[in-house]
Amino acid sequence: MSGRWLQERRRDPYHRLAKSEGMRSRAAYKLLQMSAKYGILSEGDVVLDLGCAPGGWLQAARKLVGPSGYVLGVDVVPVRDLGFQNVHVMVGDITEPSISSRILETLPRRADVVLCDASPKFCGVEEVDRLRQLELAKRALEISSDVLRDGGAAVIKVMQSEELLDFRRSMADRFEKVRLSKPQASRSGSSEMYLLGRGFKKPRAS
Repeated sequence: MSGRWLQERRRDPYHRLAKSEGMRSRAAYKLLQMSAKYGILSEGDVVLDLGCAPGGWLQAARKLVGPSGYVLGVDVVPVRDLGFQNVHVMVGDITEPSISSRILETLPRRADVVLCDASPKFCGVEEVDRLRQLELAKRALEISSDVLRDGGAAVIKVMQSEELLDFRRSMADRFEKVRLSKPQASRSGSSEMYLLGRGFKKPRAS
């Protein structure tokens, strides 16, 4: 880690806030801000968090759904227990074809909300990194289609790119309303944004 990076981190108000409030990452405030603005998460919701490590979004989701809700996180690495009986973590790769079945077997019922703040391993080549992020977003949309209830919602991280419009159309095919959001807690120099889908339209059997 460079000295400059460490200095910027220390000056970051959301990093300081996360540290003071016991949040595992500053990313928690992105979800809290989007939910406050758009009403994504509600008390009692069943939530799936894809790519949940280190647990910041798990903490934010638990805060919003309360003790009557249920939060399941999925990540390729184990995540330290948060200490809540209604927050669970499954070790798994969201690119695996069988992951949706494992998720459905674990959830108490179909999810109200699917979250994905997952990032790939960036190589530093902008075009390659954008495509890797897009592949994760596409996979998150596929899993959302498998596990969401009718009328459910999804929040999926994307990067600004030429391919973003096509992916937004794909989300619009499955949700009644889709909007693009960049919460205040996102770093100003970052190209990350979030697509929010509301009103999931489950395909009807032919």
